[in-house]
Amino acid sequence: QWLVTTIVLELWCGSAQLMFSVTDVVEKTECNKTVILPCHVINLKGNNANVMFVTWKKQGKRIFSFDGARQQFYRDPTVPSANLASLADLPKGIASLMLDGAEAAVGNYSCEVTELNREGETTVELRQRIGELPAIVLEPVGRENKQNLMGKRKITNMTVRYFKLKIQKTVIPSLPQTTFALIGLQILGYIIAVVGFALCVSACPPLHGSVVIAGLAIMAIANLLSLAYVFIMDLKKMKDLKV
Repeated sequence: QWLVTTIVLELWCGSAQLMFSVTDVVEKTECNKTVILPCHVINLKGNNANVMFVTWKKQGKRIFSFDGARQQFYRDPTVPSANLASLADLPKGIASLMLDGAEAAVGNYSCEVTELNREGETTVELRQRIGELPAIVLEPVGRENKQNLMGKRKITNMTVRYFKLKIQKTVIPSLPQTTFALIGLQILGYIIAVVGFALCVSACPPLHGSVVIAGLAIMAIANLLSLAYVFIMDLKKMKDLKV
């Protein structure tokens, strides 16, 4: 009888404790418009939001709560954007918190969930991701608007016009085809690098870095070929003078 009583007590205590799918760390970057802190109960019984109470705390201070019985929310003034990631999924045990990226301060957060007489708590640490490649970010995520596209076109058009005027003023018709080919190769590399840079600065996180590198590589190759060509032509002239 004593053994049976012990087993019943252990089962009752175990059932009174809510269990969670644990996520220790969540990372955010400057590109995140929103941050979701996960909180997932895996052993709900009622599966009814009306008998649930959710509390989120940061460093022990309550910043958000939801009272299912009263359908009431509480939000701390420091996080006015705080909300459940999905109220419809709360009966399934998903009590994740969604925050605006600017309001989501790094630190330790705790999620407390109560279902009738059963309760549980889990913690998650929010970190700032460090080590991203340095880049200039001119616009927030997703703002690929008309002004941005016009800016890219202006950069490309200005580049083409600059080289066109330069060639018209400095290049004479008597130059050999090799010279024109080298100049064209340099122009191509410059345009690719400029377009790649325009794509990079409009993306978060920075993308298309390989396009910039490819453009710079083409320019470097063109410069080396130009030097080699000038050296060969000088040698040819010296031989002609000796003859």
